[in-house]
Amino acid sequence: MNARAFVAVIALAASSLAVALADVPYLSGRVVDHAEILSAPVREKLAERLKAHEQQTTNQIVVLTVPTIGDESIEQYASRVFADWKLGQKGKDNGVLVVVAPKDRKMRIEVGYGLEGTLTDAASSRIIRNDMTPRFKSGDYDGGIDAGVGAIIARLEGGAEPADKAAPGSNVASGFMNIEGPELPPWPLRILLGAFIFGIIGLFTAIGIMTPGVGWFLYFFLIPFWAMFPIIIVGVKGALVLLVIYLIGFPVAKLMLVNTAWYAKAKKELKTKGSTSIGGFVMSSSSSSGGSSGSSSSSGGFSGGGGSSGGGGSSGSW
Repeated sequence: MNARAFVAVIALAASSLAVALADVPYLSGRVVDHAEILSAPVREKLAERLKAHEQQTTNQIVVLTVPTIGDESIEQYASRVFADWKLGQKGKDNGVLVVVAPKDRKMRIEVGYGLEGTLTDAASSRIIRNDMTPRFKSGDYDGGIDAGVGAIIARLEGGAEPADKAAPGSNVASGFMNIEGPELPPWPLRILLGAFIFGIIGLFTAIGIMTPGVGWFLYFFLIPFWAMFPIIIVGVKGALVLLVIYLIGFPVAKLMLVNTAWYAKAKKELKTKGSTSIGGFVMSSSSSSGGSSGSSSSSGGFSGGGGSSGGGGSSGSW
């Protein structure tokens, strides 16, 4: 391919990409109803409410409705609009963009860096889930956007965290089994905590699966750890899924190992020698205390005092 043909291909690809991306409307006000889904009274009410909030706090909230965003994700489109409109005050980054694309049935609350500590991802998710989605499902765009904007303003002006319950008259369930999980830490910290927590309980889980006898004690011992610690990493729903996987997966994996030669060898060594090596760890069986004053202890188990045998004894069969 010569240079001219290469340039032509690049230009064609660039033009195709430009066509695929939805337009960013002109920022004509605090409410840009490009999809024309809001009634005139509601548009005026929202504009006045957002203006008053901006005068009081300097936070800049803008509502944008577009018929469709095409093949682009709502996250990418909202980010482009936010960057193009440069919402919020310079140095404060206190802008908020509410985007609704009715034909795609998508919406997003895009939050500036300066407000992420107040209008968190969890709070934005609850506003969308509880205040906007139920009304949008019934075709009430006026009510959904008005309720969403109201909840955002209430949060930014010092209101309580949005309650995780459905709007009146809707059939949307409130949270998962009415359990409100903790606000999750940022992803980098969650990754570090996850590596630490899952590394520890995962190691003991593996030992429990591979160790004859004592493994079932570890199975029951680790249940509360699998039930609670994952919540701070993956939330309530994720923790419940992991707990169910553990409760089912541990016995299944252990039963699959029971008939293997390796497991039988380890079980025999625990019975005959009192210890076995599992993944580099030496596991010992525990017995009742006893023995002479010269005996030594290993891993809490019973150990002999160093005697030997001359071969005497008896054997039998059946």
